[in-house]
Amino acid sequence: MRLLVIGGSGYVGGLVLPILAQHHNIRVFDRRPPAPEVIESSAKNPMEFEEGDVTDPEALSRAVQEMESMLYMAMGRVEDHAFNAPAAFDVNVKGLYLALHAAHHAGVTHAVYTSSMSVYEGDLTTRRFPDEDIPPDSRHIYGFTKRLGEEVCRNAARQWGMSVNALRLCLPTSEDRWLAKTRPGVPTIATTAGDVARALLAALEFRAGFQAFMISGDYEQKFMNLSKAKRLLGWAPLARPSRCTIGNRSEKGDNE
Repeated sequence: MRLLVIGGSGYVGGLVLPILAQHHNIRVFDRRPPAPEVIESSAKNPMEFEEGDVTDPEALSRAVQEMESMLYMAMGRVEDHAFNAPAAFDVNVKGLYLALHAAHHAGVTHAVYTSSMSVYEGDLTTRRFPDEDIPPDSRHIYGFTKRLGEEVCRNAARQWGMSVNALRLCLPTSEDRWLAKTRPGVPTIATTAGDVARALLAALEFRAGFQAFMISGDYEQKFMNLSKAKRLLGWAPLARPSRCTIGNRSEKGDNE
């Protein structure tokens, strides 16, 4: 598949692009190119780079030409959004609308949006999320604009007949860091790069109007019910904590 990845040079892109490039021909649209190690990892399917800003309709229109699907990963830096509301709206609302608009006019009918569990207010580990129908309620500028972005996606499905999957990602992290921080019997919500990439690959194939999915490494589903992703995408987190030693006692994860 010829895939346009908008915002692919950011943190999450660095985690997942090496995996996505094993399956798709990728064109990255960003203000700066991906890190050299990310580009080098795509030797099987050489990665293209198109420089541009998500608020530039003409640049987006050029970038999406000859593409088959679009993955919108632009998010800026969360810490910047806390102090810069215009930047948050530009990336998470305006840029997303312009990108979907450009995709529609280029004949692209399917997109995936990396939303965030930040669409919900407060500490996620103090809440229970039985399904994706719980109305997003974040008041923080980042979470608020991310949930507005989901409405932009819903509108694209209604107005242009596109299929758009919004993945509410939860703390994407490298496998090494996840394994170093995660212990058996201690619930986690962080998600490994491999599990995030698998969710993205599944979402690029699934087409049914607008859909939102919780994507989390909460393998015990202590906080989030991930059954919708399992049912429709065939996805569930595979990462499990490795064996760890506490004192002289060795422990294993539930599924070892």
